[in-house]
Amino acid sequence: MDIIAETRDLVKYYGKGENLVKAADHTNLLIERGKFTAVVGKSGSGKSTLLHLLGGLDRPDSGKVIIDGKDIFALKDDELAGFRRRKIGFIFQDFNLIPSLNVWENIVLPLGLDNRKVNKREAEEILERIGIADKRKSMPSALSGGQKQRTAIARALVSNPAIILADEPTGNLDSHTGLEVTSLLRRCVTEFGQTLVMITHDESIAQMADRVVVIEDGKVVRG
Repeated sequence: MDIIAETRDLVKYYGKGENLVKAADHTNLLIERGKFTAVVGKSGSGKSTLLHLLGGLDRPDSGKVIIDGKDIFALKDDELAGFRRRKIGFIFQDFNLIPSLNVWENIVLPLGLDNRKVNKREAEEILERIGIADKRKSMPSALSGGQKQRTAIARALVSNPAIILADEPTGNLDSHTGLEVTSLLRRCVTEFGQTLVMITHDESIAQMADRVVVIEDGKVVRG
């Protein structure tokens, strides 16, 4: 098995005493390269915390996260920020688009932040495949929810990251659009050779994944 990401004995607790929440409780997880892994669990189970730790958005109390062979929490904050821009693509429930930038500008923004040149041909191909080539000059306010999430997906892909992490990416979409977006992400794994880890509470979406991981009380209990 070709492992692209791994958590080792990962711990993240919040609060104290009776209010202690074990968001990640000695969590061990292997993510296979080129696969779509869905992470499911009840509200408060720790699945979003796991994704944030996997993406280096939050630091654990102890344990390790290995991405593409790199122990990310051995990096200093500025080094970690650079690593995230180059190696990890993020897709969030609320899209996180910059309102003052058009679709094209939003998509290529991560490359500019990392002082990398935009490969226009590759970016245009992504826009075509994602189905928003005709919206490249549109502002986020003029887009539907599905179009906004397609823009966020294109932004994640354009950096050619080692792994894409999606936190409830269909949460703000109706069920039909949500399935369309998930089908699109499924195609991205197949056509672009991407690795996708998605948090979802929707069983029908989870069933589209290559693997389903179940989280309870900060632990992997199945998958």
